[in-house]
Amino acid sequence: MEMLYRQYAGYATAVARRYVPNTDDMRDVLQDSFVKVFTNINKFNYRGEGSLKAWIIRIVANEAISMLRRTAKLTFTDEIPDKLIGEEEPELDYISPDILNDLIGKLPTGYRTVLNLFVFENKSHKEIAKILGIKEDSSASQFFRAKKMLAHMIKDYKVRRKA
Repeated sequence: MEMLYRQYAGYATAVARRYVPNTDDMRDVLQDSFVKVFTNINKFNYRGEGSLKAWIIRIVANEAISMLRRTAKLTFTDEIPDKLIGEEEPELDYISPDILNDLIGKLPTGYRTVLNLFVFENKSHKEIAKILGIKEDSSASQFFRAKKMLAHMIKDYKVRRKA
């Protein structure tokens, strides 16, 4: 168990933090996830290299979403500031993964959750809608708004960095 934890804890932590930026909540998600991993390892079906990592990450993402639902932190909004409409996607040059993850963590919960599922978990809007109990159109609009807000945050970061 210790070897398994040591091998995958870093990556699992990064995934949990993408969904749950609050450190205490993220640690709870991580702990609950590894409890599930250890108690359900007999149900794991090896399908080649990377399948164990994918299985663990799926558990972490599911636990994070469950925690957001339980604590009523999973909210969706249709509001997008007027200043963000029409902004182009930013260049990601010179933005470290850590900074990008921090910026994603500042997105509203609904935006962040849909963005993570779509971009990092490769889920379709149909799959996201089913997972989150929302309409497919809502998933697509949350993703669009998340991209716009994140683009604005990246642009602001670059401007502050140059100053």
